[in-house]
Amino acid sequence: MVCRAAAPNSHPSTMPVHYVTYKGIKFPPAYNSVHSLSFAHNEFLVRDDDVFNITYPKSGTVWMTEILSLIRSHGHPSWNQTVLNSDRMPWFSTRLGLEAALSYPSPRLLTCHLPRHIFPKSFSHSTAKVIYTLRDPRDVVVSYFYFCKMCNSYEDPVSFEQFLRDFLSGELPHGSWFEHVRGWMQMKDRENFFFITYEELKQDLQGSVRRLCHFLGQNLDDDAISSVVQNASFTAMRQNPMCSSILLPADIMDQTKGQFLRKGICGDWKNHFTVAQSETFNRIYLEKMQGLDVAFPWDRDQDPDLTEQ
Repeated sequence: MVCRAAAPNSHPSTMPVHYVTYKGIKFPPAYNSVHSLSFAHNEFLVRDDDVFNITYPKSGTVWMTEILSLIRSHGHPSWNQTVLNSDRMPWFSTRLGLEAALSYPSPRLLTCHLPRHIFPKSFSHSTAKVIYTLRDPRDVVVSYFYFCKMCNSYEDPVSFEQFLRDFLSGELPHGSWFEHVRGWMQMKDRENFFFITYEELKQDLQGSVRRLCHFLGQNLDDDAISSVVQNASFTAMRQNPMCSSILLPADIMDQTKGQFLRKGICGDWKNHFTVAQSETFNRIYLEKMQGLDVAFPWDRDQDPDLTEQ
């Protein structure tokens, strides 16, 4: 997620953020407009060799950007270390990103948080590839909560409890996590669709990179794979100003309130959720994900009946 511009004042809670709304979903106003979203949805021409990095916010977007950039450059880190991640992979549904995407030569790497139903219509007639990264939604909530405190394009959360309620009811910017996942996972059997979880990337980054290379038709030797893994590590990303957001001015991203690349771990939700919040979350998760027919790494926590299987 890239914060490009915002109000000059630092995140005062007295100044509400006036979100841009498109098709019933709220988007941060600093870099989205109804025009850019509508153009992305209705008029953006997807090319057959486009590769899309798609996520719900705080699900590993920046990580996947680094991985895909490194794969594209066969493990050589110079592109990642000299060009801002949002310039390597434009956010094509935003105002600045749209301009960049339209002028980029093929093959393009593109990024967005768009749900399936407002993704470019032209995609359905193309062979463009989609990489969809998911993350344990409880960790998404925690990461998103801290991000909103730092980024002035988002309302400062009143409390974690309220933020969690808004997440569960789909009231946050970028819409419902549940609908986002359900919409995109309808494509899970398509050969141009690849999904992976943040947890799988953490557990086996090298194996994940090999799978991605195979999906993308990129033949990287062992040394190139190792370089991708090394340069896409959390430590390497945090030290790389091209992806850590430290170059952004404080009135856009206030790094005194936290770090953009905060922890990069799995299970941090356990430090934030009360027992009651966890139980409520599990109940709503099971209800909303019913019938999806996909097993995610975090599902065993949700339903005690699954632990025996």
